[in-house]
Amino acid sequence: MRSIRIKALLVACVLASSATTARAQVVRLEITSREPMNNRQPVGAAGPFELIRGKVHGEIDPKDPHNTIIQDLELAPTNARGKVAYVATFALAKPVDMSKAARMLLYQVVNRGNGQAVASAEGYVSLVSGWQGDVIATANNQTIVVPIARNRDGSAITGPVIARFYNVPEGTKTAAIRLASLGTPQPYPPVNLEQPDARLSWHTRENYSGEQDAAHSVARADWAFANCDSTPWPGRPDPTRLCVKDGFRVDRLYELVYTAKDPLVLGVGLAATRDLVSFFRHAQTDTAGTPNPVAGAIDHAIGVGDSQSGNFIRTFIHLGFNRDLQNRMVWDGAFPRIAARQTPMNLRFALPGGAAGVYEPGSEGAVWWTHYEDKTRKLPAAGLLDRCTATKTCPKIVEAFGSSEFWGLRMSPDLIGTDATRDLPLPDNVRRYYYPGTTHGGGRGGFSLDTTPNNACVLPANPNPESDQTRALTRALVEWVTKDTPPPDSRYPRLTNGDLVPATRAAIGFTDIPGLPFNDGVLNPVVRYDFGPGFKAVDLSGRMSTVPPRVLGVVPTYVPRVNQDGNETAGVASVLMQAPLGTYLGWNVYRSGFFAGQGCGFQGGWIPFAKTKAERQANHDPRLSLEERYGSLENYASIVKRAAAQAVRDRFLLPEDAERIVHEAETSNILPHGAASTHWLRSTPGSEKGIAPDSTPASHATNGLVDGSVDDAANFSCIVR
Repeated sequence: MRSIRIKALLVACVLASSATTARAQVVRLEITSREPMNNRQPVGAAGPFELIRGKVHGEIDPKDPHNTIIQDLELAPTNARGKVAYVATFALAKPVDMSKAARMLLYQVVNRGNGQAVASAEGYVSLVSGWQGDVIATANNQTIVVPIARNRDGSAITGPVIARFYNVPEGTKTAAIRLASLGTPQPYPPVNLEQPDARLSWHTRENYSGEQDAAHSVARADWAFANCDSTPWPGRPDPTRLCVKDGFRVDRLYELVYTAKDPLVLGVGLAATRDLVSFFRHAQTDTAGTPNPVAGAIDHAIGVGDSQSGNFIRTFIHLGFNRDLQNRMVWDGAFPRIAARQTPMNLRFALPGGAAGVYEPGSEGAVWWTHYEDKTRKLPAAGLLDRCTATKTCPKIVEAFGSSEFWGLRMSPDLIGTDATRDLPLPDNVRRYYYPGTTHGGGRGGFSLDTTPNNACVLPANPNPESDQTRALTRALVEWVTKDTPPPDSRYPRLTNGDLVPATRAAIGFTDIPGLPFNDGVLNPVVRYDFGPGFKAVDLSGRMSTVPPRVLGVVPTYVPRVNQDGNETAGVASVLMQAPLGTYLGWNVYRSGFFAGQGCGFQGGWIPFAKTKAERQANHDPRLSLEERYGSLENYASIVKRAAAQAVRDRFLLPEDAERIVHEAETSNILPHGAASTHWLRSTPGSEKGIAPDSTPASHATNGLVDGSVDDAANFSCIVR
């Protein structure tokens, strides 16, 4: 009996210790507001929701092996307990009646601080929080206050940084020092404003590969860290602005390299996310005794994020943060969407707000889920799942992305490595889905021939949507996590199928489509950079001492091929893509400015089909017109209906979305009304060979994409005679 009592006491001690550790991660949960959502109206069966806003006061042990990978954490100031403190905002949406909750925590990674907790008919508990320490706080965004690293003697840490300026209006004297690719403020001030060794230079030409014409230096006496907007040269000293004595030239790209100070320990955001999710999932109270508002109500957690937020998920898993301090899994499932890279946040003087611009890290090291040796860049074998595999904390992963990720965000190595010689295998816990012919994040959807000009780009905005498939795949991931129901098989372009090709017009298969502005400057290739010896490429961590980095060349960067309509065929096509109204592109080109004619960010364009055969012939358009393809609105709507029904059966479309899509097609005005007989012909103008409707495979009824086929069926269209 004495032995049993001792064992019981030991177990109780272990449990108490575990609970104390769980609370210690979150020192204090500060709830600043609770408010009803949706005017207190029920949201499906989950009933009314409430929104809880607040701050989490947390701390991180710099000596804990769970945290030591964080760059410069050992140089961050510590409190009396020897811990590194942070404060992050959060917002939590939950059913008022938690008995109606789905017992699922859906963590939505915010994008540059932007994102909201939402009420869902499914009853998910929705959580957002701040993780990016250089985001400027506003009334509505999510932020985190992280420490500044300092040398052990207390002096400031310094290092080189670069700022780039282009398309500054002619003659402008002052420009803010920002991250060029997205215009976010540069968070690292210069060591001092004099800096005789700081350099400002300019170029008149640059391409995505980092190739430039010769640099021209601006004399140090002719520029200053200053604001000359209201004060004549040399202006009012200002560490956040650059003043050029003779003004900027609009036909020049300027590069400013200077010595900055006070690097933020941005990797703290990874640990803060880990600890906050773990707290809401497991803890009863914080260290001070404040109750967890969803205590005991969460069985599973899933992390989802788009673009930069999806990159964060990949980095979070890669660096081992899906294991909490009690060695439990943080997210059971993860859905990184339209994300091709990692988020460069675990670096000294990191700028995680970038987006695959010139000199911006993010595609270095492991970007693939499998274990792959990067011989092209002379890096050892590695994969995004290496650490979680070793600790048995890998989540079930669904990833989805579209065409713009290949053209603008360097997706190619994720699928075929840096040597582009074979398809990299997917681990059993990963599913991959490709949205053919979509812009970054997807278009507006609907059935319209709207060609409203895009102010920045030559082609109008691509309307091909992704949101419908994304909703269905999110539900599939939830069912995979909660019920162990496998999602649909992966569908994406592969080398073995001939789906991925070099980014040349001939290899891709583009015909002479009127108005197609394709050129060799459209693709944003994977560039090989040398950031210096302190840069740990495999983990996208460390220090960048060579700034700007040396450009060593590019690695093979492939893109999906297209059919004779100019449309991609592999993957999970939207219903609109299966009943196309034009050519849907994952790329576009700038209309004007310094980069005119080159890739227009991550925006896709589209070129509608001609409405009639006569119009097509007059424009010398090789693509069949709407009249030749579909004949009448009724015929078109029937194709949409069949495509939507098949997508529902394949679990790539929710029934409620299918109903909406069919209604949109039936009430559109893209074609005249009128019954028509349907025949199926190859999509070649002048083709005379028909296939009777009763002998046509079901997949052909929607351009051969309903069943994922990319062979002959992809070349069929519905022709009305």
